Amino acid sequence: MIRSVSGTSLIEYPGRICSIVFISGCNLHCPFCHNPELVRPDMLDGELGLSNDDVIDMLKQREGFIEAVSITGGEPLLYEGLTDLVTRIKHETVLAVKLDTNGTLPGRLNGILHHLDYVAMDLKSSPSGYSKATGERADFSDVRESVSIIRSLSAYEFRTTMVPGIVDRQGVLELLSETGRIRRYVLQTFHSQKTLSPEFTGMPAYPANYLEETADAIRKAQLADEVSIRP
Repeated sequence: MIRSVSGTSLIEYPGRICSIVFISGCNLHCPFCHNPELVRPDMLDGELGLSNDDVIDMLKQREGFIEAVSITGGEPLLYEGLTDLVTRIKHETVLAVKLDTNGTLPGRLNGILHHLDYVAMDLKSSPSGYSKATGERADFSDVRESVSIIRSLSAYEFRTTMVPGIVDRQGVLELLSETGRIRRYVLQTFHSQKTLSPEFTGMPAYPANYLEETADAIRKAQLADEVSIRP
C-alpha cells in the first residue's frame, strides 16, 4: 500500500530534485530499520493509504518543481500496483523514476527494470551475516542475483548502513569482493532514534572517521568507481 508522498528531497535521487513515494510492507525484519512503521503497517493506526491515481495527481502538480520521483519502502517490489504506477509516471509525466529495493526479489526486479532510470539497492552485511542483518528473513543467494541484474544498468548505487554489531569494515570489504567492482557505493550513517528492534534504539553509531577510513579502504582495494558517505 502507498502510505504517503513527500514534498521534495535534494539527496534521494543523485543530482536531481525529487519527491518520494513511501510504500508500506517489507519481507525483511532488519532490527536496525529506521522506518518501522513501513515494515509494520499496524503501527500506522489504520491511516488511510493513497491510490495510484492520487500519486499521479500529486506528481503532476509538482512538475516544474521536481525532476524525479524516488519510490521507497518498506520493499516497493511487494506492491502489486507498482508496475502500473511506474509506467503511468513514465507515460503521464516527464519525471525520472528511481526505485529502492532490498534485492531479495530478483524476478520482480527484472520484470520492472526497463521502466526505471535509477536503482538503489541495500546491501545489509557480509554474506555470512545476512541472516542476522535481516531478522533471519533472507540469505545472500537472491541478493547476489539482484546485484548481477542491477550492474547491467547505467545508473545505480549499492549502499550499506553501517550498523555496529551488524556490519564492520572487514564485512564491507568481504561483501564488495562478492559483488565485484561496482560503479557507485554509499556508506550510510546509522541513525538510532527510532528502530524496529528496541535493542538498537539509542545505539551509538560508528564515528565519522571510521566510515571515512572504510571508504578509503574500498577505494584502495578498487572495489567501486565512486564511494561516498551519507550522513
